[in-house]
Amino acid sequence: MSKPLRLVFAGTPEFAVPSLAACLASGAEVVAAYTQPDRPAGRGRKLAASPVKQAALAANVPVEQPETLRDPAARARLAAYAPDLVVVVAYGLILPKAVLALPRLGCWNVHASLLPRWRGAAPIQRAILAGDAETGVDLMQMEAGLDTGPVLLEARTPIAPDDTGGRLHDRLATLGAATLADGLARVLRGDTLAPTAQREDGVAYAHKLDKAEARLDWSEPAVALARKVRAFDPWPVAEAAIDGERLRIWSAQALDADTGGAAPGRVVATQRDAIDVATGAGVLRITELQREGGRRIAVRDWLNARRDGVAA
Repeated sequence: MSKPLRLVFAGTPEFAVPSLAACLASGAEVVAAYTQPDRPAGRGRKLAASPVKQAALAANVPVEQPETLRDPAARARLAAYAPDLVVVVAYGLILPKAVLALPRLGCWNVHASLLPRWRGAAPIQRAILAGDAETGVDLMQMEAGLDTGPVLLEARTPIAPDDTGGRLHDRLATLGAATLADGLARVLRGDTLAPTAQREDGVAYAHKLDKAEARLDWSEPAVALARKVRAFDPWPVAEAAIDGERLRIWSAQALDADTGGAAPGRVVATQRDAIDVATGAGVLRITELQREGGRRIAVRDWLNARRDGVAA
């Protein structure tokens, strides 16, 4: 009887948890889970285990948390697991060439975009910000470059007009796990996945999100601002000054409406459930927001709380 496929999983955030579950259910032997070291989190800044660590421990999978894989001792520790395959999903650490060459089947990566578009750290949010109509997941054979390896399998999904960063994240996490499960099933039955080299045109880089990006500039078009609101939900959350108050903006839509010559950033209309703000082109209609130190609320609750009214 042939030996089971020995698999090491490497991942850190919630996005990677469904893929870890797919590995555990595949019939392969998950011999270890690699994840980033515990980090301070929450108001108390206590050390917190990553979602992957929590899921691995619950499944009785040994957990490794090296600060780097460039350290010879860390590489020797990985080599001792004798993996046939390493599966990487949003791990957050660079895999040196020596690690990439270690497993018999190399290293696979589940990446949340249709490569070569949106290589890098924040492909989900960048796709929404750019107004892409479609995205997906690629199962990629890793190589030394940043998300440059050949694609083994791909799955696509449309980006809906109301998709937020969080909603698309969850859908792609599920789609990525299903694509990975398909790849593992094929390998386990003896198939060979045919790699397809990425196109040389259409390369775009999804740079890491910066909180400063979430500050809305009212001189931009309403369409672009609405995309920011969606892309930055649930983090870092769009924010802006409205009628003199700094607010976080959770839900908004772009209207192709005349601002009547109002300056960008000025409230041009209020309804029971929305406020309309002039932008560089069109109007941004806001329906959910958050006051400083408060919770996410409907605009009607904010309007009710402002006894002085809103300038329009």
